[in-house]
Amino acid sequence: MMRALYTAATGMKAGQTNVDTIANNLSNVNTNGYKTTRTEFKSLLYQTIQTKTTSANGEEKPVGAQVGLGTRVASTTSMYTQGSLNASESQTDFALDGDGFFAIRGVDGETYYTRNGNFTWAVDAFGNTLLTDVEGCPVLDREGNAIYVPEGVSAQKMVFQQSGEIGYNTPEGEYIALNQQFGIYQFNNPSGLEKLSYSRLQQTDASGQAMLEGTNGTLNSKVCQYYLEGSNVQVADEMVNMIIAQRAYEMNSKAIQTADSMLQTANELKR
Repeated sequence: MMRALYTAATGMKAGQTNVDTIANNLSNVNTNGYKTTRTEFKSLLYQTIQTKTTSANGEEKPVGAQVGLGTRVASTTSMYTQGSLNASESQTDFALDGDGFFAIRGVDGETYYTRNGNFTWAVDAFGNTLLTDVEGCPVLDREGNAIYVPEGVSAQKMVFQQSGEIGYNTPEGEYIALNQQFGIYQFNNPSGLEKLSYSRLQQTDASGQAMLEGTNGTLNSKVCQYYLEGSNVQVADEMVNMIIAQRAYEMNSKAIQTADSMLQTANELKR
């Protein structure tokens, strides 16, 4: 009975993490580029009560007797499916139609990745206009350089192709290419990326090295200007998952109450 108490407690702890994960998904339903997360579980150790060769008569048994000792959270896995593309009126809003990620240079000089293409124009300390995320960190091109507006050119004249190529239009309407292109990267295992604040992702050993699109057989993502990628959270599915997680939590709580009642009954046998 004491084993049941601790076993059910592990279920309640794991269930709480599951509810927290679902709540985080629901809270980010309107976050651009957010990818829903799913909690994975695994069983804990098993205690052998009888081996398969043990019986009261000394005869061999075909199977033994083992009792599980509960569950624990194995991982929280992000599901990198394509989110819906929502129209925007901003020139600096971009969505990726494909498996790629934009590259951002953080304030620490490290490169981070994101599916959130809610960018803006900013002015650096030298008076140059460059493309940044909403936190002011530069968006990078294929060479790892910031994307600047050429001197004497209005930011409103900048042109971004679906291929990621960047240029601008002259006052006469002539298109001038800057020989610059968005740096868009893919990963062998995007679920291995570490999630950070501000919709940023960090490369890890589990995700593998960032691969520039167009290399290693990767297909190029389409850059959709005047669009933002919505989250891929399905509210109806998450609400059903919430109900299931809540019921699982209640069942583990009921198991603790039942074990406690059995212990109380055993303690009263001596009276």
